[in-house]
Amino acid sequence: MVEIRGLHKSFGPLAVLRDIDLTMAAGSVTVVLGPSGSGKSTLLRCINHLEKPERGHVRVDGELIGRRRAGNHLYELGERQVLRQRTGIGFVFQSFNLFPHLTAVENIAEAPISALRRPRAEAHRRARELLARVGLADKVDAYPRQLSGGQQQRVAIARALALDPKLILFDEPTSALDPELVGEVLDVMRDLARAGTTMIVVTHEIGFARELADTVVFLDEGRVIEQGPPAEVLDHPRHDRTRAFLSKVLA
Repeated sequence: MVEIRGLHKSFGPLAVLRDIDLTMAAGSVTVVLGPSGSGKSTLLRCINHLEKPERGHVRVDGELIGRRRAGNHLYELGERQVLRQRTGIGFVFQSFNLFPHLTAVENIAEAPISALRRPRAEAHRRARELLARVGLADKVDAYPRQLSGGQQQRVAIARALALDPKLILFDEPTSALDPELVGEVLDVMRDLARAGTTMIVVTHEIGFARELADTVVFLDEGRVIEQGPPAEVLDHPRHDRTRAFLSKVLA
């Protein structure tokens, strides 16, 4: 499903990602761990081409993202083509990013209407189904300011699902939540994982990683330090940096 080869991204003189090579199978859950500044969020943003890497490429379901190949060269796609590709890659941010002037159902229906040209009635019907799926059937007409942080994040997940994506990226989806609200968001993510949704999750929720990840990837200073099954990386890390990080997170 996802193939990343030789991915390198810098901001000025600072190299944030250094020759990343990763492969994620369809229907798998990959959890990305690492200290602050290790490149985790930048990796997600390069996967859907919100950030343009200097080198390397990303393929999702066999399709080059943000680039086209001509001979031995890669060329940038136009913005309209990139936007079309992004409709197949859901993105759930840590800060929800809901439109404050739209209700929950309108937030979810907006992209299918504007990006996929779906009829408004069909988009709203699907949005109501998705709100029910994330346990918010009674919040159809609520505005973001009327929802708790956990409820807003569940609306954001429903919004990502509204475009029927091949892949969903989660960028620390629980980090902005009060501790008592984290569980309700993780429950929705568990349901998605068990339904076979391909997910790449940047998180510090080690329990989630241990329970549902097929692969745990540890990044440090823009490099993949180690990767493997949760029992291997979390319980028997090979690298000193991984052991030091986990000792702090699990303390």
